[in-house]
Amino acid sequence: MTDTLHTVAVNGVTLHYAVAGQGRPVILVHGNGESHAMFHREMAQLAAAGYRVYAPDSRGHGANDPLGEYHYADMAEDMYQFIRVLGLEKPCFYGFSDGGIVGLLLAIAHPETLSALAVSGANLTPEGVQPDFLAEIRAENDRCPNPLVTLMLTEPHIDPEALRRITVPTLVTAGEHDLIQEQETRRIAAHIPGARLVIVPGHDHGSYIDGSDVMGELLLDFLATLPLDK
Repeated sequence: MTDTLHTVAVNGVTLHYAVAGQGRPVILVHGNGESHAMFHREMAQLAAAGYRVYAPDSRGHGANDPLGEYHYADMAEDMYQFIRVLGLEKPCFYGFSDGGIVGLLLAIAHPETLSALAVSGANLTPEGVQPDFLAEIRAENDRCPNPLVTLMLTEPHIDPEALRRITVPTLVTAGEHDLIQEQETRRIAAHIPGARLVIVPGHDHGSYIDGSDVMGELLLDFLATLPLDK
């Protein structure tokens, strides 16, 4: 794996992204306020298993220029254009937290684009987040406004029925002690036809993902069940 970042112009912004491995394409998208660097272990695991991994920094994150306003629909369109511009044929998509929301929106808006979808710690509305955490970030944002926090407080608004349009194989995960309410995670899985649900025991929102081998192993198990054809 290399620390060299590539760039691509999509949807009016320039995104930096890392690449590792050779084989079937897999895209990894991080959460709010993070960068592709959180997937260091997953990239190594997937690349070693024979996948070509693309890990972009979302708009306004990581090496990208910050923005004054954010919307999940824009981020989903970014990823759709990322796939198109790079010529990726039916990639698998994994998103954590905000990246999971992006994955859901992408699969709903462009149902023929992906071959598989995995999301961790995603929510359909702000009310799907644990109330104490939501109150904490709202108070902090009132004191010191941050457009990325404003995004979490005001979006997404995904109709659970729209999830029924996702027909690719799907994995939905969350930690046992996640920032997302368990009923929200279960609602997502229940509305996606045939989705597999995993609640990871003993873990919180990101402890089984950032600096852990657990999510990489879950992804490899999931990807191994997919048909070889795209």
